[in-house]
Amino acid sequence: MLNPPEGRGSVDVPIPAKNAPVDHALLGATATTELKRRSVRGGAVTLLAQGLIFGLQTASTIILARLLSPKDFGLLGMVAVVTGFLFLFRDAGLGVAVVQREVLTHEQASTLFWINVAVGAVLTIATAAMAPLLVAFYREPRLLLLTIISSVVFVIHSVTVQHRALLSRAMRFSTMAKIDVLALAISGAVAVLLAAHGYGYWALVGMTLGIPVVTAASVWFAIPWLPGRPRRGTDVRSMLHFGGTVTLNNLVVYLAYNAEKVLLGRFWGAEALGLYGRAYQLVNLPVQQLNSAIGGIGYAALSRAQGQSERLRRSFLQGYSVLVSISIPAAVSSAVFAAEIVHLILGPNWSGAVVILRLLAPAVLAFALINPFGWLLQATGRVRRSLHMALVIAPIVIVGIVSGLRYGPAGVAFGYSAAMVLLVVPCVIWAIRGTGMTIRDYWDAVRRPLVAAAIAGAVGWLVKLACEDVFTPIPRLLVAMTLFIVAYAWILLIVMGQRNLYVDLLRQLLGRDGPARENAHSREIASEDE
Repeated sequence: MLNPPEGRGSVDVPIPAKNAPVDHALLGATATTELKRRSVRGGAVTLLAQGLIFGLQTASTIILARLLSPKDFGLLGMVAVVTGFLFLFRDAGLGVAVVQREVLTHEQASTLFWINVAVGAVLTIATAAMAPLLVAFYREPRLLLLTIISSVVFVIHSVTVQHRALLSRAMRFSTMAKIDVLALAISGAVAVLLAAHGYGYWALVGMTLGIPVVTAASVWFAIPWLPGRPRRGTDVRSMLHFGGTVTLNNLVVYLAYNAEKVLLGRFWGAEALGLYGRAYQLVNLPVQQLNSAIGGIGYAALSRAQGQSERLRRSFLQGYSVLVSISIPAAVSSAVFAAEIVHLILGPNWSGAVVILRLLAPAVLAFALINPFGWLLQATGRVRRSLHMALVIAPIVIVGIVSGLRYGPAGVAFGYSAAMVLLVVPCVIWAIRGTGMTIRDYWDAVRRPLVAAAIAGAVGWLVKLACEDVFTPIPRLLVAMTLFIVAYAWILLIVMGQRNLYVDLLRQLLGRDGPARENAHSREIASEDE
């Protein structure tokens, strides 16, 4: 435990003390083993939390889709085009910079906190000022008040950035997971309650604001760190530069990945955008949550392992393989069971989303293969390469989207997926250059889950066809999906020989390595260092 700031009592969390550097680098063989164990356990807790979050989001979507109309979701989607864009600047990349920094002082953290608050205030004002422009662009007067009220989310979020970064540096992933689950549960309940009482799209606004409010209260309770006054000469310029590059990268990626929502809303209206937006959420949400859960832990662990290139390479490849193994089935099942998923979650009034969901599945599969390299590049300080990759990806994706716009939401989904699939191989080759990884290393990490998912997907599709005349959509989905998952797990773990990898992760999770195993691991590391 490190010293807390002056005037504060001792708390069991690494908080930057005044005038004292905080070094979170884990050194030595024992520390390396502990880092792996904490990463695995943090990953398990976070995945469990993401499972709960996915369940809560699915439940709220099922209820809200039946209480609200596609136009209600489309109106919020129009506002989200602006708020989502400005949200990229919400922390100026300083939360990521704090986690990546090997040494952090109380003065630096305090200065960054107030910079975040200033950025949040500016973004709130900017969003409110853009409300009339949104009304004119979409020709929808209801967007004026909707945008102004939604703008408050930025200033609320700004007071949580440094606290969440400190929790991540301390690798307190279970605490962060509990906060995320609590925030979604409360905000989802508020949204359902408002929708049930006839408040329409305001129910969605209540959910949007509820998440940051609950999160802010929770993180301040979890880590009772009070920032000091901002100071000059605290050497935050390098972190501002790092964070600025990360923010610019996120900006470019956002423009590429969300251009279709702007164009659909403008040329096809709120209903088309509502259908597309719900389909996109259904197919992308599981992969996005998995990448967020494992990526946050992976980024923190890789940042702590800087300077140890071989261990960093092995750690990334193992984490990447696990993430891809979990993500790929989500994308494949969205394509195979699109009609049944839409019927179960959105209801019969959303049948127009089925073809969109199916056509977006290849794009989300490409996300699962490309996006994890973001943590590797940022954790190792290669943020410029990440930015250059984004600058290449953006125009290609936008061209794909525009080429399909004339055909409506389905055409946009097809163009989006075609562009993303074409980008996978060149992006992977570019990302691994100079990292110590080879194409063979990468192929070894992905070939087993890809083959297993392809075979299991064919099994699920055949079972679904066989059950069409026997079961209604929901029982058919349960039967076919169960066999799909069983087939995938059996092929991956037994046929493809991945059982030992997951057994080792389970041992790390349960802390059953034993002294002999730990000593052997220490001797192995010592021999490598020599």
